[in-house]
Amino acid sequence: MPRPTRGRPRAFDRDRALLDAARLFWRSGYSGTSTRTLTATLGLSTSSLYAAFGSKAGLFEEAVRTYAERYREIYRHAVAEKDLRTVVERVLVDSVHEFTQPSDEHPGCLLSSAAMTDSTSTLDTSAYYTELHGWNERTLRTRIDQAAQDGELATGTDTAALTGLVQSVVHGLSAQAGLGAGREELLATARLAHELICGRLMSSGNSTV
Repeated sequence: MPRPTRGRPRAFDRDRALLDAARLFWRSGYSGTSTRTLTATLGLSTSSLYAAFGSKAGLFEEAVRTYAERYREIYRHAVAEKDLRTVVERVLVDSVHEFTQPSDEHPGCLLSSAAMTDSTSTLDTSAYYTELHGWNERTLRTRIDQAAQDGELATGTDTAALTGLVQSVVHGLSAQAGLGAGREELLATARLAHELICGRLMSSGNSTV
């Protein structure tokens, strides 16, 4: 009589494992997410989890960096645009698209997650996010300063205040997304903010306005 055979093991999908782990960490924090819960959710043995990520701390750090770095990319791409009007639009609109990614592709906003109150021996989440936010703000401020030098902004525009305004809108959109606001609603808000900011501060003599 032939011996029964086991089904083929599920192929390891690193991206899926990171997404599933991030959801757990976002919900319960690093300390509140046990290795047992991780292995059960990811469908991995403890040895396989360690082989893939080094440790629970290694998995946490990779999950945080994987999703948080996407916000840095928004700013990196935005400031490469040729005019400030488009820069501001890209920051606002692309942020909304990131905040409202489908749940099967994104674990949610790190800023409002339990992971923000936790840290490991390798990654202080709050300090890391502070550094990321600071990098984004400095990058945007440098681009706005350049626009002022190029005559894109009305004379006397406070570039630090303008940077802070754009950042405040971004964080407000993030908070609204966390409270359940939909993509179209947030895009309407982002576009109105873009219109008000650019219409008030862009130099009327600039050809891009």
